[in-house]
Amino acid sequence: MAADAGGAPGVAAGAGGYLTKVARSCMAETRGLSVVGSGFRMRGAVLPLPSSDCRTQTTVSGIAGPSTAVVEAAAEDPDDFLSLHAMGKGTNVNLGGTGTTGMRPVAEFTAAVEESFWWTSAGWQREAGRVHCRTERERHVKANSQDYNDKFSYADNRIKTSKYNIFTFLPINLFEQLQRVANAYFLVLLILQLIPVISSLSWFTTIVPLILVLLITAVKDATDDYFRHKSDRLVNNRQSQVLIRGSLQNEKWMNVRVGDIVKLENNQFVAADLLLLCSSEPYGLCYIETAELDGETNLKVRQALTVTSDLGDLSQLMDFDGEVICEPPNNKLDKFVGTLYWRGNKYPLDNEKMLLRGCVLRNTEWCFGMVIFAGLQTKLMQNCGKTKFKRTSIDKLMNTLVLWIFAFLVCMGVVLAVGHTIWETWIGRNFKVFLQWDEFQNSAVFSGFLTFWSYIIILNTVVPISLYVSVEFLRLSHSFFINWDQKMYHSPVDTAAEARTTTLNEELGQVEFIFSDKTGTLTQNIMVFSKCSIDGETYGDIYDEFGQKVEITKKTACVDFSFNPLSDRRFKFYDSSLIEAIKLEDLAVQEFFRVLALCHTVMSEEKSEGNLVYQAQSPDEGALVTAARNFGFVFRARTPETVTLCEMGRAVTYHLLAILDFNNVRKRMSVIVKNPQGEIKLYCKGADTIIFDRLDPSSEDLMYTTSEHLSEFAGEGLRTLVLAYRDLDEDYFDVWMKKLLFVNTIIENRDEQLAVLYEEIEQDMKLLGATAIEDKLQEGIPETIACLNLADIKIWVLTGDKLAMSIGYSCNMLRDDMNEMFIISGHTLQEVQQQLRSAKEHILGLSRVSSAGEKTDMFPDDSVFEAIIAEYALIINGHSLAHALEPQLEHDLLDVACLCKTVLCCRVTPMQKAQVVELVKRHKRSVTLAIGDGANDISMIKTAHIGVGISGQEGMQAVLASDYSFAQFRYLQRLLLVHGRWSYARMCKFLGYFFYKNFAFTLVHFWYGFFCGFSAQTVYDQWFITLFNIVYTSLPVLAMGLFDQDVSDRNSLRYPSLYKLGQQNLLFNKRQFFLCTLQGVATSFLLFFIPYGSFSVMVKEDGSHFYDQQAFAVTIATSLVIVVSVQIGLDTHYWTAVNHLFIWGSLMVYFAILFAMQSDGIFSIFPNSFPFIGTARNTLSEKSVWLVILLTAVVCVVPGLAVSFVRVHLFPTLTDKVRHLQQSRRKQGPQEQNLRRVRRTSSRRSAYAFSHQQGYGELITSGKNMRMSSVSSACFPERTAPSSNWFENMLRRKNEVSCASDESAAESSAAAVQTAGHQAAQILNSTSD
Repeated sequence: MAADAGGAPGVAAGAGGYLTKVARSCMAETRGLSVVGSGFRMRGAVLPLPSSDCRTQTTVSGIAGPSTAVVEAAAEDPDDFLSLHAMGKGTNVNLGGTGTTGMRPVAEFTAAVEESFWWTSAGWQREAGRVHCRTERERHVKANSQDYNDKFSYADNRIKTSKYNIFTFLPINLFEQLQRVANAYFLVLLILQLIPVISSLSWFTTIVPLILVLLITAVKDATDDYFRHKSDRLVNNRQSQVLIRGSLQNEKWMNVRVGDIVKLENNQFVAADLLLLCSSEPYGLCYIETAELDGETNLKVRQALTVTSDLGDLSQLMDFDGEVICEPPNNKLDKFVGTLYWRGNKYPLDNEKMLLRGCVLRNTEWCFGMVIFAGLQTKLMQNCGKTKFKRTSIDKLMNTLVLWIFAFLVCMGVVLAVGHTIWETWIGRNFKVFLQWDEFQNSAVFSGFLTFWSYIIILNTVVPISLYVSVEFLRLSHSFFINWDQKMYHSPVDTAAEARTTTLNEELGQVEFIFSDKTGTLTQNIMVFSKCSIDGETYGDIYDEFGQKVEITKKTACVDFSFNPLSDRRFKFYDSSLIEAIKLEDLAVQEFFRVLALCHTVMSEEKSEGNLVYQAQSPDEGALVTAARNFGFVFRARTPETVTLCEMGRAVTYHLLAILDFNNVRKRMSVIVKNPQGEIKLYCKGADTIIFDRLDPSSEDLMYTTSEHLSEFAGEGLRTLVLAYRDLDEDYFDVWMKKLLFVNTIIENRDEQLAVLYEEIEQDMKLLGATAIEDKLQEGIPETIACLNLADIKIWVLTGDKLAMSIGYSCNMLRDDMNEMFIISGHTLQEVQQQLRSAKEHILGLSRVSSAGEKTDMFPDDSVFEAIIAEYALIINGHSLAHALEPQLEHDLLDVACLCKTVLCCRVTPMQKAQVVELVKRHKRSVTLAIGDGANDISMIKTAHIGVGISGQEGMQAVLASDYSFAQFRYLQRLLLVHGRWSYARMCKFLGYFFYKNFAFTLVHFWYGFFCGFSAQTVYDQWFITLFNIVYTSLPVLAMGLFDQDVSDRNSLRYPSLYKLGQQNLLFNKRQFFLCTLQGVATSFLLFFIPYGSFSVMVKEDGSHFYDQQAFAVTIATSLVIVVSVQIGLDTHYWTAVNHLFIWGSLMVYFAILFAMQSDGIFSIFPNSFPFIGTARNTLSEKSVWLVILLTAVVCVVPGLAVSFVRVHLFPTLTDKVRHLQQSRRKQGPQEQNLRRVRRTSSRRSAYAFSHQQGYGELITSGKNMRMSSVSSACFPERTAPSSNWFENMLRRKNEVSCASDESAAESSAAAVQTAGHQAAQILNSTSD
């Protein structure tokens, strides 16, 4: 096949498609490659290139000594191949097509492959080199061949969630801190202060606070990152068994590499993304728990390829040299595409063959896997967003305000500099006789230029560096308040709330969107058998002697199951009448629990005599089988042919004849068994509407009664299931069984024909009753959600689970009295688009929505959105959400979601959670909060403005990535409505007061400039300037920022509407800043001109005039300190001993320091540093001076006090009303808000049947999952891809079954919610009246 041309032997063109052209490149020309008509020339040799049409282009780079050849070639078809393939040193390099060994498709091989080649007279020769995949399009992994795998430079298994290391911390952290405009601003000021000719203040007044701020922030960031490093080390140093040179050796996780063969043992975490090769179970099966990936705690099954399932021996594993070619690293948890090449054959690979990092091996003694993806390239880490530098909205506003202030500062500097230039030109020259100018300063213009910079330094205290020190201190203190809050401490697990960051506290008071996980966050992930209906009787409620239903509490006595030695002691049931029916041998009750004990795919493991452990496909099945166990029908063991029960103490073995498995279309499961009496029975459980259609007419009356019971159960948010049975004639069953065996042998349309057979036998069943399972919510969930909704906080549930709808009903997020529930379940982009736009049309009542090609504003009229008073819910599943997040649909999704009161996203991946959060962040100017408890929530937590982790059953991964953490979702209510609102209000008041007092303090210099020849002379003593923000006024404002409360914590929770002030950003914004600064400017004007005017006409007691500047400075300084102290006293709503101490103590400290620094003694020691000798004593001994100070204070304070009085009494805000109410009821004590969980009637039932997945009945009956020598204890979780049919079915049957009581119950539910929502407004209106 070799074709030589121009001295270039050994270049071959394979069959199929041909290289068509070589693009001319400057790289080619300069690195030894020249293009010729029929090919390219390398060091004098020509390689021919045939020509044909070009469609697909790729780039291949080859290193040839010091020269690099870059070839840009094209192929006729995407199936054609292109590569530089070297079989070894001395062999020719093939450039060819389909028939060439080792070639790759052009369409996939777009990554540049760099190899080392020499051109010799014998052709292209390969040198040792590495392959660098700039953009990996497919992955090549060869087992037990590190030399081969190392060429691709795949990531190792080390993970890194930290931001810094010892070398990068200082530059990166400084860069992040200097992103704060104020820090950069003070750095520039420091540089200016180091220039003696323009500096009026000492440089240490700026550098010490600046270093302090940078140091405090750096220490905090370093501490946070240290804990991330610690967590990384903990994970990276976990031990794993790796097959190395024929033996298993313990290796740290971080040393595991792609291509290694790793052994896992039961209950071990999977170290990397592995291809399952073999296991201790038959047929290469193994069981895993994926809670950290998708939040589901039920087990899932994985199965190795048949060809590798027998590689249990270490020698066989060492000889295994298969090569896997698969997709590149990605974040798709439910998808994997690859091929195994081994012994000349190809074997397809999918997700069912993969064990992903983060999973836990369960009920499997051991298994071996081959590492495909490691470290940061694993699917778990690909779903973990990067750690981002989070800043609050107030931080961002402060950056803008600092720029404004700096511009204002520059304007003042320019005005004063121009004034100085004019003054020097007209007047200043007259003083040259005794005030000589420096030689370099003999120009009035240049003098004005220097004066500009001098005034920039003097006036810089409008934004003092102490502001940022104080802000960091306040944030740190607010974090400690959260940590110390005993009302957020969860004693059962000894877990207190923890603020893991100190920079986001005030952001907690501005949250508008909460994105919550379901499993472990809203629920305890525990299914409890709560109630049942058997033969028309309900069980589960308890009644008193008057026949009134009694609420079940922790103190309620449980049923005694001591008669059953095999009972599960953790199971609790409160209605003793069911036990009595069991003991009376009620046939219907016995048959009911017999169905629960037989009709399932649960596996049982008896670790010791009577110690049974059930492994269930879903928590529902486990709860039902456990209930049957406690009521005397104990499932003990199973084989492929039998099921063994212990019925009321007697061992009974049933022959398992067939399992009619569950799937999303059938929504039911049946088993056919033969009892010891030889009777053949079919037992079935499933959705009520499905079972009711297949009942015998004799069960009609019972069906109506059971339907009423189901409505009651569903009204309480319980997950219901209906049970039925059928007696089968043996002859009929034999005929049916033959049909089943035949259908099982066919290939085409097998599933459809099986469905027909199942439908045939599942008819004329007799109804037994129904079960009601509670997906146990965490304590206080409905009340917390109701309270947060009243605070106008929107809660979206984003879960990887399938059961979000039932939780929505349990939490009262979904109710039957909602106007509409929009279920988005389209499989294509067009379907999803149509569903979203139909929902939007329905809500807005529009006749049309703009076509996809038209550009419209996402929210063309916000008033339309605010005017929507009806309640809607949006439910969307993962595959539909993937389309809805496309750029052309994301606006439609956000529009509809924001119009709905409730949004539930089911079966979403971790990355989709983050994308939804990012969508809201990007298009809505709202603060977002994400809360979760598992590793699958990390990406969402990192993406949101605020991340909250719950230390739950799924580990601490979410906590480690979060900004705040606690043990229960209900504590979120207190975190936001109390701590968040207080932090925001305190910070806003602190900033407003700080700007006010510093403008009042600083702008006195501006007014003084017009009376001192614009000479940059300061009004105050330099020590007063230094100590004003550090000593005299720092503690009072800190006390207000730490302890002030507009209303108490109890009233903050009682009136959630108070929270809206933060969402609307009303307490501190650009308008509030302008008002504060305007008040400060006015105060500075009064502070200067009232004493100035008074001193011009005032005389001392001895008749002399006040002419000295020092007395003037002391008078203004004293007036200033008194004014700002009185003002902060008027602004303080919640007085503590600390407030009194700091305010009045600061005044006393001021006078003490003033008299000390201006005393004779201090002057005699430091005559150059304390020139104001005796000024305070002489000035403040004059009564007229005190009258001036009093006049100044009154004139400065009274206008603001009057405005505040008028506003509170004529235009009171909600806060003012609640504060007034609180003061009037302080002796009585406020009443607790009663947000009790209301009873709701629903037409929706059988959540279990709508959410359950395809079962593993076939796997059980085949025996593949069982050892022949013993009964396996493993369970059989879902395997097939989830379906969205349950969404469509829900939409169809939403209003099929309803009772007259539904409407009244819905009305009472709505009334209860409305009552809670309007309670505050009614009380406050009466108060204002």
